[in-house]
Amino acid sequence: MKSSLKYKRILLKLSGEALMGAKDFGIDSDTVDFIAKEIKKVVNMGAEVAVVIGGGNIFRGVEASVKGMERASADYMGMLATVINALALQNALEKNNVPTRVQSAIDMRELAEPYIRRKAMRHLEKDRVVIFAAGTGNPYFTTDTAAALRAMEIGSDVIIKATKVDGVYSADPVKDPNAKKYDAISYMDVLKKGLSVMDSTAISLCMDNNLPIVVFNLRGKDNIKNVARGKKIGTIVGGHNGERAKKKSR
Repeated sequence: MKSSLKYKRILLKLSGEALMGAKDFGIDSDTVDFIAKEIKKVVNMGAEVAVVIGGGNIFRGVEASVKGMERASADYMGMLATVINALALQNALEKNNVPTRVQSAIDMRELAEPYIRRKAMRHLEKDRVVIFAAGTGNPYFTTDTAAALRAMEIGSDVIIKATKVDGVYSADPVKDPNAKKYDAISYMDVLKKGLSVMDSTAISLCMDNNLPIVVFNLRGKDNIKNVARGKKIGTIVGGHNGERAKKKSR
């Protein structure tokens, strides 16, 4: 089945909000189960899958700092929220018979393994899904930046970012009916236009290392599987006009 894959090692970036479903806060178990089943499909195809998950459904450090909380403390609280989400996703994956490991950038051995790059890669080689929690372990860095960093460290072929819309638009398509969808766009255009793909640090890191990003709608059935196959789903962010950079095979 691996021969049918365009991307064999994938870093899936999930926002904390993706776990809420229709709720205004917290974790919706049906939504997490749906995500787990979608991940299982691509694992069954032979893909190696790592996940970086946010914590915005529980706590957002930036918002708390705006309201007067000291930024570093607020960010550490946000990192702990990502660990809660990682454990919820791990539980859902293992209920669907997908072997999973959680690795945390903040040491909490009773709950998760510490992040060790070579160990994470070994898990992937053994067909285990690896969930990276607690961001980079540093305040002032978002989980977008953590996703770009971990993707580079493990030699991922692509970052696939799950969102509530079906790609990258020139404006918020919910608020602006005239917003234009891009099928492909360059890293530089994302930065110049200030588009909400990932934060500028993450985009710059991907640009410097020629790592493509595919932005797609998480709610679409089989979308993760189809992205892995290289089907035209969502928007690809890459080099010139979104062209995927050539990567050396591992």
